[in-house]
Amino acid sequence: MQKPAPPALQVDPARPSQLVASGAWQVRALACAGVIGQLDAALRSCPNPAGWDLTDITGLDHIGAQWLWNAWGKTRPPGLVLSDGHNTFFQRLEQAGLLALPERQKIRWRQLIRLGARTQSLTGHLLGFIQLIGQCVFDLRRLALAPLRGPWKEISSNVYHVGYQALGITALVGILIGVVLSYLSAQQLHAFGGDIYLVNILGMSIIRELGPLLAAILVAGRSGSSITAQLGVMRVNEELDAMQVMGLPHGFRLIMPKVLALAIAMPLLVIWTDAMALLGGMVAANLELGLSPRYFIHKLPDAVPLANYWIGIGKGVVFGSLIALVACHFGFRIRANTESLGAGTTSSVVTAITVVILADAVFAIVFNGVGF
Repeated sequence: MQKPAPPALQVDPARPSQLVASGAWQVRALACAGVIGQLDAALRSCPNPAGWDLTDITGLDHIGAQWLWNAWGKTRPPGLVLSDGHNTFFQRLEQAGLLALPERQKIRWRQLIRLGARTQSLTGHLLGFIQLIGQCVFDLRRLALAPLRGPWKEISSNVYHVGYQALGITALVGILIGVVLSYLSAQQLHAFGGDIYLVNILGMSIIRELGPLLAAILVAGRSGSSITAQLGVMRVNEELDAMQVMGLPHGFRLIMPKVLALAIAMPLLVIWTDAMALLGGMVAANLELGLSPRYFIHKLPDAVPLANYWIGIGKGVVFGSLIALVACHFGFRIRANTESLGAGTTSSVVTAITVVILADAVFAIVFNGVGF
């Protein structure tokens, strides 16, 4: 059996501006060593041919047609001459090119797909969070109807972990914030002779805003991540599945105790953080402006109406409940692998802090005219 001639590409001697293709343009012939290099060299020798003649091609398959199609810039060149049997290959390549989207349109579709995926993920998180709140309400009703069967040990343990063990870090941050705020405010007030108004600024800003917000952010980073990691490890170790098999409800034994514990501990932490921040501000005011601690303590009740104190405590209850719910929500969404555990813990902290700031903005709008 005679071996087919290898594919070749050369300039027509009679018409130097026209390329003539000959031989077998099939995958076996094109796979031979050096064949593709020779074809590329022949193509470079005539970079802008006026026409192509494919009538001398003895065999053509999809691979050979694709090489020619790419050499033409994925469009039929002018002055193309080819056999009727070979026209089918290029018609299919033309139809495939029509189905391909332009690059700019592809980018738009990718962006639209990403937006849809993110919207679907956000909607799923929102619906899951609402479902978690509803389940917690039913569990609280169950606890109110049968308090003796409630998980009081779990609640007490969570109060200790999220409340008592957070006293140190909240006191340190509170004192430092009070010192910084007092020094910065004292410099501005002293320039205008308003030293006595330092107590008003510190009292209102710390008791109404900074105290609850600082305590919530610290608890979200410290205790919220701990709750999410704890539930995630239980998922990895299949403890959650074991509880479900034993008939122990997750909401009543895991979620509700954490929500109640943070709702109880957060107002106490807010009071503690307020006291430490005011203590730091009082010391800085004494050093910077010479305001005595006795004057500071005597002036504080008149400078800050009692309503601000209750608003701060109310913020503590709401912030604590939201942090616990967000932490539990992401904890139960962790899959049984370590990568999901790390990503879920990070998302929990970021989301909890964001939710706390949004809730604080809602408090500022709702209680706009209260406490002034």
